[in-house]
Amino acid sequence: MNQETDTSPPEKSADQRPEHPDFWSKRFGAGTTPWDAGKVPDDFSAFVGRQAAPLRTLIPGCGSAWEAAHLAARQWPVSALDFSPVAIETARGILGDAPVDLVCADFFQWQPPAALDLIYERAFLCALPRKLWDDWGRRVAELLPAGGLLAGYFFVCDQLKGPPFGILPEQLEALLQPAFERLEERPAADSIPVFAGRERWQVWRRKG
Repeated sequence: MNQETDTSPPEKSADQRPEHPDFWSKRFGAGTTPWDAGKVPDDFSAFVGRQAAPLRTLIPGCGSAWEAAHLAARQWPVSALDFSPVAIETARGILGDAPVDLVCADFFQWQPPAALDLIYERAFLCALPRKLWDDWGRRVAELLPAGGLLAGYFFVCDQLKGPPFGILPEQLEALLQPAFERLEERPAADSIPVFAGRERWQVWRRKG
């Protein structure tokens, strides 16, 4: 009697899949965070300084939340979001008593307490497996009203294996251009080694 043999590869454990919080909790717990600059990047700091008034900001995949602390010190209302409980604990240690809405939640399910003005991107999209990119594009468009801004850093290259997962310029445009127009685009001023030479600072505005 012939028996069919299942030749499909075994499913990876949760801590081997970047779409699962255990993957990131394992790395934060071990202190293996090469994507963490340990400071506020120059382009973002300059962008914040140019704004005439505070912007209600969401930082998805906030990790250690250096940028959230920077915004809170300038009286910007900011929600810092991560689905890894260990990342949230790391951020809490860095933020101290800074007035940041620090939330352990899934970006694709979380609902803002008030309308957003800005979503800040840094090492979040490139941490997502490609199968989630379309969902990311739809979600940022849903969260931002007309005139809202998506600003930050994009890992623009052809690196297939990740994280970080590289995205080609035309792929990024396909995700965003139906709902956004690009206002700024240039090489990042001070990339850390894991992103060096392949990181672009961009600002996109939600269309009406």
